[in-house]
Amino acid sequence: MKLNMPFVSPFQRVIFVLVAVLITFSTDSFAQKKKKSNREERKIREATFYFTEGVKYFILSEPDFDSENMDRALMLFKKSLESDPSNSTAHFKIATILAGRGDLDNALNNANKALELDPENPYFYTLTADILTRKSNFAEAAQIYERMLGNLEDTDEYLFDLAAIYLYQGDYEQGLDVYNRAEKIFGVNPEVIRAKQQIYLKLNKLDKAIAEGEKLVGAFPGEAAFVMSLAEIFVSNNREKDAIPHLEKLLEASPNNPEARLMLSKIYQRTGSDKKASQNMEEAFANPDLSLKLKLELIAKYIRELPNNETEEMLHALTDQLIETHPDEANAYVIKADFLNAIKDSEGARDNYLKSLDFEETNFNVWQNLLTIEFQDLQDTESVIKHSESALELFPNQAVLYFYNGAANSVSKNYEEAAYALEQSKRLANNDELLKYSSMYLGDVYNELKNYDKSEQAYEAVLKIDPTNDYVLNNYSYFLALREEKLSYADKLSTRLLELNPENANYLDTRAWVLFKKGEYKQARKLLEKAIEKNNKSGVIVEHYGDVLFKLGEVDQAVKQWMKAKGMDDTSDLIDKKIADRKLYE
Repeated sequence: MKLNMPFVSPFQRVIFVLVAVLITFSTDSFAQKKKKSNREERKIREATFYFTEGVKYFILSEPDFDSENMDRALMLFKKSLESDPSNSTAHFKIATILAGRGDLDNALNNANKALELDPENPYFYTLTADILTRKSNFAEAAQIYERMLGNLEDTDEYLFDLAAIYLYQGDYEQGLDVYNRAEKIFGVNPEVIRAKQQIYLKLNKLDKAIAEGEKLVGAFPGEAAFVMSLAEIFVSNNREKDAIPHLEKLLEASPNNPEARLMLSKIYQRTGSDKKASQNMEEAFANPDLSLKLKLELIAKYIRELPNNETEEMLHALTDQLIETHPDEANAYVIKADFLNAIKDSEGARDNYLKSLDFEETNFNVWQNLLTIEFQDLQDTESVIKHSESALELFPNQAVLYFYNGAANSVSKNYEEAAYALEQSKRLANNDELLKYSSMYLGDVYNELKNYDKSEQAYEAVLKIDPTNDYVLNNYSYFLALREEKLSYADKLSTRLLELNPENANYLDTRAWVLFKKGEYKQARKLLEKAIEKNNKSGVIVEHYGDVLFKLGEVDQAVKQWMKAKGMDDTSDLIDKKIADRKLYE
């Protein structure tokens, strides 16, 4: 049975019809002729010779139909026609060659002539229809097929070509009619049913499209693909509940069908049956026949829907089920970690990222996610150093790995190691954001190493990218003030800082300390009093306030503030000596 036969090119038909052509040529053109004159016999022999030679060169041109042999074949077929103009097959061959070369007008003339000379040959009809189709003359092509189907027996298989032509024209009703004719001859056919469904859907005849689907399900009971196709039509047209009985019946017969479980789960989720949705989803995920890739894609989709309490509960079950079903698959642990990271379970996310690395250590994204969680969320600098070093053995040219290693070493006061890693990060950085953060940490690290020139260069590199970076404006101006260097520049930086953050207690303290170093104690006092209003638990701010009071001659009040600061964090090493001696030490 031939189904939905495409419009094949004339060249593609040649091999199938070659034997028929030769037989047709010999019988139709010669065998039925009566006794002829010697001249006529000579003409016939010439025609036969040229035609046979033409077929030979035509075959030699295959499979690529090279132009030289095809030129010879075309010339010989034309010579054959000169000797016998009534040879329909010669016209057919010429039409075939010309159509293959895109000379459709002349090809059509020869195809029409072949059909005129021999209206009983189905190949002549199909070639003519092919050429008309390529010329977008669909209506005429349809007429050719209709003529053939009406005149010749055993051509019913071309109903599918005819239906396709009607659909090309957008004549859906005629297309349906032809498919119905084919169905009466060949019986219920899945491809025909699907084609009819598409037509009915385009015509907004949903009930008829559904009826065709139900016909197919009835004709092929137990065929899961047909049930799924019907269910998809229901779902696509907001009739999810109508799909449920079909899917449940399918699952009664085939309970291990994961695709049906997934579709049923989606339908139950849409219709508010969350418990049934979760049950079917979990059963689908427990099936090892359902591809891991699809499972991962579905979980990733649900993760994007967070926060949602029902979705979160389902994802806990699904990711656990995924690991249980695929315990040796790294990506099962990765997606579990992604989910836990999304719901801020940083410890759980870290554990699963680490577990995934036991199975696949070359996933760079996993290393990056792991380090981000450990550094930003868990602030576990020891683990960051350890894992960044392991990652760098695998990815020695990744700037972000050097950054995390350098930042963690900086926090851990391993300044030499931090400087090396951050310089590597800066060298390899391929974006301004990473360059900026590497330089920020380098500014602090070089300050601790007392390499002040490099510290300032690093800070300036940040401000070049981000002139309003409050972290650098704060540290840069504060460190300059501590060293009592470039106080006018520190004044400029701290002024910009406070303009951008007028209510920040730490930045008020920094600005006040710059003023203190410049000897502007009254202005410093006002800023520190405002800072203490914002944060009276900061030891450094309270201690600085005592220092300013001392400079203003209020020694008793200064000692009182130093004593307050002593019970707080971040005070200087001189706090006890200040209190004991009632004297300012810097």
